[in-house]
Amino acid sequence: MNSKNGGGARSPAKIAVIAMAGASIEYYDFFIYATAATLVFPTHFFARDLPAVVAQLGAFSTFTVGFIARPVGGLLFGHIGDLFGRKRALALALIMMGIATTLVGVLPTYDVAGSLGAVLLVLLRFIQGLAVGGQWGGAALLAIENAPAAKRGLYGSFVQMGVPVGIVLANGAFYLLDATVSPAAFEAWAWRLPFLFSVVLVFLGLYVKNRLQDSPGYPDELDPDGAAQKSPVLIALRDQGLTIALAGGAFIASSGCFYMIITYGVSYGINHAHASRSALLLGVMLGSVLMMPALAWFAALSDRYGRTGIYMSGAAATGLVSFALFPAIDTRSAAAISLVMLAAMGAAAMMYGPQAALFAELFEQRIRYSGASLGYQIGSILGGGFAPIIATALYSEFASTTVIAAYMAAMCAVSLACVAALRRQRIAVNSPSLS
Repeated sequence: MNSKNGGGARSPAKIAVIAMAGASIEYYDFFIYATAATLVFPTHFFARDLPAVVAQLGAFSTFTVGFIARPVGGLLFGHIGDLFGRKRALALALIMMGIATTLVGVLPTYDVAGSLGAVLLVLLRFIQGLAVGGQWGGAALLAIENAPAAKRGLYGSFVQMGVPVGIVLANGAFYLLDATVSPAAFEAWAWRLPFLFSVVLVFLGLYVKNRLQDSPGYPDELDPDGAAQKSPVLIALRDQGLTIALAGGAFIASSGCFYMIITYGVSYGINHAHASRSALLLGVMLGSVLMMPALAWFAALSDRYGRTGIYMSGAAATGLVSFALFPAIDTRSAAAISLVMLAAMGAAAMMYGPQAALFAELFEQRIRYSGASLGYQIGSILGGGFAPIIATALYSEFASTTVIAAYMAAMCAVSLACVAALRRQRIAVNSPSLS
């Protein structure tokens, strides 16, 4: 491979590890916002005389802005990635995320700047959403398109591991601060430190841009007749719109239930069950640590036995575990909380592990970044984007976690049905080659 594609021989393992590192820090950035939306933002960026539930809904609403931006990021970076290469789009997404998250760490609070702080928070969250909407497609496709044909699921799972690694880093940062600084210091300034650390993502983005190998066919070897110079997003929507919609539906449970566990679960535990912050953060971190090898294992199984069956089993298992989540949190026992987090994250890994390869295999290369990213990000907004707000409203209305668990199970049923439809579609039509 010539120097204009990065120089040197392609190393699928190296590419997968770097893609995982990028995804890990990118999701660290995304998740420290989620944690801060529960622990900090309601009191720092909203008027102190607001009712607590209103301030919490306001904080979760700024969290949701990131999900609203994610499909827009999928469109934007999908276009760049399909036309100009995966690594160029990925590098831009990483740099955008690093800058936006670092700036959150220096925002003025409501006491200093009034509502301006909240406005700037929303703007930076939107940029975060654009970046993460573009990052996943670039990292996943770099890993999968450079992988051996029989190990696409396994190599794709390296990027999926970025999510639990990001959670461990994000929650670990707040857990460490909770253990080492006083509550007054945390409220005054220490909460900003995890955001300021995100500047390292800018340097990783520059490394990806200058040193990482791109996928075969890029930057100038794919589609020499120029057909792909038409908008790949429009081609994907025209030719495979139903596939994109079903992929989005497939991701609803994986995204929605996951964010219910790590965001609303923590909020409910602190505000209603009165469990300790440390017990909740520790449970999330332990579940995330288990999720890392589980993702690789289920992805490797999907290389042998197929993606859809494992994915559907994960949706069913997650629906069942949902009904145990809140009763375990109600016990306020660190052991019980950790066990239910382990079970919930393990069930979610059955869906999330094979997902990157499943989505990549649904689309041909010239529109793959656009198609896979759109499906992924549509599912993220319909699932994870609104889940904490809906759960907060449900509990406010019914004062029951059983209703919330039923909502989670309903998301799982939707995803199970969509994956079943994708399986029928793939049987009827040969899946496009990744070569």
